[in-house]
Amino acid sequence: MTPIPVEVAAEAVTTVTANGSPRKTFFGHPRGLSTLFMTEMWERFSFYGMRALLVLYLVAPADKGGLGLGAATGAAIYSVYNAMVYLLALPGGWISDRFWGARKTVLIGGVVIMIGHFLLAVPAAASFFVGLGFIAVGSGLLKANISTMVGHLYPDKNDPRRDGGFTIFYMGINLGAFAAPLVIGTVGQSVNWHIGFALAGVGMALGLTNYVFGGRNLSPQSSVVTSPMARAERVSVIRKALFWLALAVVFFGAVALSGHFTMGWVIWTLTVVGLIIPVIVFARIRRDKDLSTDERGKLTGYIWFFVVAAVFWMIYDQSGSTLSLFANDNTASKLFGFNFPSTWFQSLNPLYIMALAPVMAWLWVWLHRRDKNPSTAVKFGVGLALIGLSFGVMMLAMAAASGGHLVTPLWLALVYLVQTVGELTLSPVGLSVTTKLAPKKYASQMMGIWFLAVTAGDCVAAVLQQVMGNAFLSTTSFAIQGAAALLAGVAMVLYRRKVRALMGDVH
Repeated sequence: MTPIPVEVAAEAVTTVTANGSPRKTFFGHPRGLSTLFMTEMWERFSFYGMRALLVLYLVAPADKGGLGLGAATGAAIYSVYNAMVYLLALPGGWISDRFWGARKTVLIGGVVIMIGHFLLAVPAAASFFVGLGFIAVGSGLLKANISTMVGHLYPDKNDPRRDGGFTIFYMGINLGAFAAPLVIGTVGQSVNWHIGFALAGVGMALGLTNYVFGGRNLSPQSSVVTSPMARAERVSVIRKALFWLALAVVFFGAVALSGHFTMGWVIWTLTVVGLIIPVIVFARIRRDKDLSTDERGKLTGYIWFFVVAAVFWMIYDQSGSTLSLFANDNTASKLFGFNFPSTWFQSLNPLYIMALAPVMAWLWVWLHRRDKNPSTAVKFGVGLALIGLSFGVMMLAMAAASGGHLVTPLWLALVYLVQTVGELTLSPVGLSVTTKLAPKKYASQMMGIWFLAVTAGDCVAAVLQQVMGNAFLSTTSFAIQGAAALLAGVAMVLYRRKVRALMGDVH
């Protein structure tokens, strides 16, 4: 979940134009912010609503309307799908820069997402997996560009409203993510899976409607193709893309015709791709002769943060797979006399973020004023240690659930709380250090590279889920992953001076 930045700006609802006439604003911000706020809120509503149902639908028996897959396979599909969403954010930004511009790319991405959700609503396995592909591609197109469009609303980068505008925008993300499991999760889990998926499509349709009708309020800069591609280069790129697509179709077609095709072929192929691409990207940048010695050293330091982040996301993103299965199978769905679907647990993280993000932002400022603000490496180490601790709590919860006992929901409430504090310690700092350590030549690409840490982490989770089978949902699995993350966090703190030396003039 994307955390909320530092502060919210709430100003007058109108401003005055150059000729003295009133102009409508959105809490004192450009009117276009309301368009992007509502678009992103509904997109996140559709995404997190579908995500709350995904694993539960995959593993639900056929007589209960699900696909009847094993728990490990369902969790691995979820992990790979999430990895592809973040992997495709990289080409999503490139397509905007070279082909369509941010505004058109977001529109096309939203349409593709909506189609994907409605394909999930069709009760057929083939349609379901095609729909997941559509949503991953559409999310890559939209996610990479809509935040950029918020920045376009403030041409002056020193505009004092800029941070507040992003804060309001991110509030929309978390509002959509909070409401989605309560609405879509309830309908899908309690009424019909496919009606729930259809509701996610309706949510995206509402976001698109708002986007189209509010388009007049967006910045003209969002329609600009910043680095248009020449016709010859465009033809070459399309030919290469079609070649690789055809190669994939031929390969999987041959496997299918041989009678050996299983879901594992797709999972393992995408997992390997998700692990190899970050390595290739870093290797290509490091070999670039245009990089100075200082930039090369900073990139080496950044790799430390990237690896730590990948371990963090490996555990954190299991909230929608491993923890979702635990909530459904091992946790009581009743608290203080109130019954609720297990999908409601997915609303805890955005709720905690909205409550704690301002507190954490205040804490860093308070520590900085007293010259006690921890270094970036220490914050990363603490975040990783906390995510490891959360799986230590899960180990105890799993032990309490042995013998078929249903544990109190307070176990998962505590786990999500610890994970959220860890996220707020690591994720915003990671976004910041990415911009600070980025080589000048790759400044615009490094945010997409940061998202590759999520891809790598989710792919590692998919490997563990496939290799361990159903044992991944056990006290041993939670203990091993939690201990590994905790030790890695401690190592990051112990080696902080070495990392700090690689960071040069960045603090």
